[in-house]
This record gives sequence, C-alpha cells and structure tokens, in this order.
Amino acid sequence: MVKQNSSTKKKVMSTVKITGLVVSMAIILFVLFSASTIYFFTSTQKDKIYPGVRVDELQVGGKTREEVLNYYERKSLPLKTLNLKLVFEDKVATISGEELQAGYDAKLAATQAYTIGRSGNVFSDIYQIWRARTSGVNLTSIFTTNESVIDETVAYLSQNIDIAPQDALFQFEQGKVIAFAPSKDGRRLNSPNTKSLVMQKIAAAARDENLIASPMILDLPVETVLPSFTTENSNTYGIAELIGVGKSKFAGSIENRKKNIQRAASRISGRLIPPGEVFSFNNTLGDVSVATGFLPAYIIQQGRTVLGDGGGVCQVSTTLFRAVLNAGLPIEERRAHAYRVSYYEQDSGPGLDATVFAPSVDFKFKNDTAHYILIQAITDISSTSLTFELYGTSDGRRAEVTKPVILSQSPPPEDFYQDDPTLEAGVVKQVDWRAWGAKVNFNYKVMRGEEIIYDKVFFSAFQPWRAVFLRGTKV
Repeated sequence: MVKQNSSTKKKVMSTVKITGLVVSMAIILFVLFSASTIYFFTSTQKDKIYPGVRVDELQVGGKTREEVLNYYERKSLPLKTLNLKLVFEDKVATISGEELQAGYDAKLAATQAYTIGRSGNVFSDIYQIWRARTSGVNLTSIFTTNESVIDETVAYLSQNIDIAPQDALFQFEQGKVIAFAPSKDGRRLNSPNTKSLVMQKIAAAARDENLIASPMILDLPVETVLPSFTTENSNTYGIAELIGVGKSKFAGSIENRKKNIQRAASRISGRLIPPGEVFSFNNTLGDVSVATGFLPAYIIQQGRTVLGDGGGVCQVSTTLFRAVLNAGLPIEERRAHAYRVSYYEQDSGPGLDATVFAPSVDFKFKNDTAHYILIQAITDISSTSLTFELYGTSDGRRAEVTKPVILSQSPPPEDFYQDDPTLEAGVVKQVDWRAWGAKVNFNYKVMRGEEIIYDKVFFSAFQPWRAVFLRGTKV
C-alpha cells in the first residue's frame, strides 16, 4: 500500500473546505434571495389579499379588505327590500327584510380572506401564500338571518290556522253503538316545512341580483288531520254491554254549578277509549273557562273555597271515578279533595271522590280490556243526579268496592271573621264552610274467576276546614 504524502492530504482538505464554503454561500444567497423576494412580494401586497384567494369562487386576490367588505355589503343591500308574504286562505303574515336582518357577514368574509398568509407564523404563512398562488384557496361567506322572526311568525300562523279534529261522539242504544255527533277533520300547519320554505325563499332572494321590492308569495303547507274516531266506523268497535255504572247527587248546588256539571259531562259523554289506552279526564275535557262556556262557581283553590270558572267539574270526575271502580278498571291517577265536600256524601260515604285541577291534578284510568269502552253520561237537573255508564265487552272480571271506613276524625277550627271594606258595615257574608277532617280508606279488589287482577287500598286524608265570614266595614 502506497502512503499519501502530506501535500496530497492538504490539497484534498483544501478542496473540501472550498466546496463547503461554496455550498454555504449558495445556501445563504438562496435564503437571502428568497427572503428578499418574499419581503418584496409581501410589501407589494401589504394592504391587499394575496393572489389565489377566492370567496364563494369569486377571485378576491389583489383586493383590499375594504373592497371585499363593500362588495358583500352591496350584495346584502337588496335583501333589505325583501317582502315575504305567507298565505293560507284569509290568513296572511308578512316578513320584511328589515325584520329578518338578512345578509352576508361582510366583515367576516373580508377578514378571513385578508388573514390567509398572515397568521404570524413564518413557515405557515409562506405555505399558505404558496398554496393560494398555485392551487388557490376558496372560502365560503356566511349568510345570516334573524331566525327568531321566522319562528315567531310561524308560531303565530299555527295558532290561527290549526284546528283540532273532532272525534265522532257515540251512544249505546238498543244493543248497538250509534253516532250522535259527527266527526270533523282538523288541519295543521306543517311548521318545520314552513320554516324550511321561508329559508329557501330568502336564499333565492340573496342569489337574485335583480331583486325588486314586490312581495314574494309563499303558499303555506297546511295538512289535513283526521279524527281518531269517525262517524262511518260506529259499528266496528265491538261494544256489546254495560260494564260499569257510577252515580252521584248534587242537591243544593247553585245554578252555575249545575250548568257546569251538565256541560262538563256532555264533553266526556260519547267518548271512546281504545284497548290499552290511558284516559285522561283533563285532556278529554279540554279548556275550562268562560270562553268555553263554563260559569263561575265555588272551587277549592290555594286553601280556600272561592268562585272560579268551572266549579262543579269535580262532580263529574268523581262520578266517573265511581263508574270506573264498578267496571273493575285500573286507576292510574286519582287524588282526593282537600276537605270533605257535602255533595259527594249525599249518596255515598266519604273518600269516593276524585278531584281535578288542570294541568297539575288529573284523573286517569286505563282500558286494559281487549275491547273499546264507550263513556255515556246522563245528567238529570230536575233530580240533581249525575250518572256515568261504561259500555264495552265483559271479560268476566268483577269488582268489589268496600264501604269507606273512617279511621279518625278531627273537628273544624273556629270560625274566622275577616274585615271587608267593600261590604257595608253590619253585613256579614259567609265565603267558606266548616267540614270535619277525616282519614278514610276503602278496598278495591278486581277478580276474574279465582284470579285477583287488582287489590288496592285507596286512602284519603281530609283536612278539617273552618268557616270563613266577611264582615263589612264600609262606612
């Protein structure tokens, strides 16, 4: 092996050093050139959006933020004149562009476009500038509108358009069911679809460069709602016989209370309950107010006996409760009155009552038979009696309802006199009546053959109730 002399080694090392120096210089020069090029490029684009940036496919590279801002503000301007009319028959509602505050978020569009390549991270910015220039960057503008205006308008229209369907009402005569009140179709505004159509109209208006101020008409999507029970099906429910009866007396009631009893009973009478369905007294009865024909009569409210719309309705729920017990049906919800009401003890012991007060206090029971059940009410004003009859098909069950047992009693508090400056001095007016408190229960057992279907104890805790008198102090 031939050894290299020292001069050869020096030449090789010198060559390597020169080569490294050249490469380093080249890199430095490249970096300096690139930096100067980038500096020059960014300087010329100082207040402009970088080339290749688009918004909604519109080329905005080279434009200033103000130019993009002004473009979208001008594009939104015609929407201020938008006049959208929502129409169904004689029901009309108008939504204006001013209310909607519809338009493009011009500031956001301009800011997003301008910030491409200006994040503050050198390498990221270089990459974003390069990508925009070579392949482009497309941004999407944001279109905004005040949706609460649409929601409120749709809700208003729904209130004025919607009509609940009316089920046919039936009665049992001569061994068969016949309809005595025909069914009626209802209608309902398709609210989600309406909002979607409104949004589509607004979007179309936003794309229309020649939008004019004339009204845009939207025909509302209103659907027919069919009743659950129709007149034509009166003989298809398989109702064959009487399965339960409940009775009560209301002697001594004021005229308004009698009329309320009659009205409430008529709303419940004729209703059909399908197999497996839970019947809600409140839902079936509906709104109880002067507007729906009910009159002021005494009710229990907030610890007092006061005049209120629909006094006497609980006579109806109580009587139906008794019919349901005798039919052997399961009670889903029942609450006793706060104190003993004399009407409900005219032909019964205490505790066989069921109070209602919408929406919190309801009376509910379930049709757990395999057949429909028909509710039929008979109100006899002359004899002050109310009867509920339940018709269906017996499955062999029998109900046993024991006589109510008073477990304990407590006397009413002393009478209470309250000064009333609206009554003449010396006038005394009774507004609440005394009643003994009592704890009462009764047993409810339903059997089919030797099988026990239900076995339940109903308990009622009636408060002792004091008489209240108003004493006139008016001079």
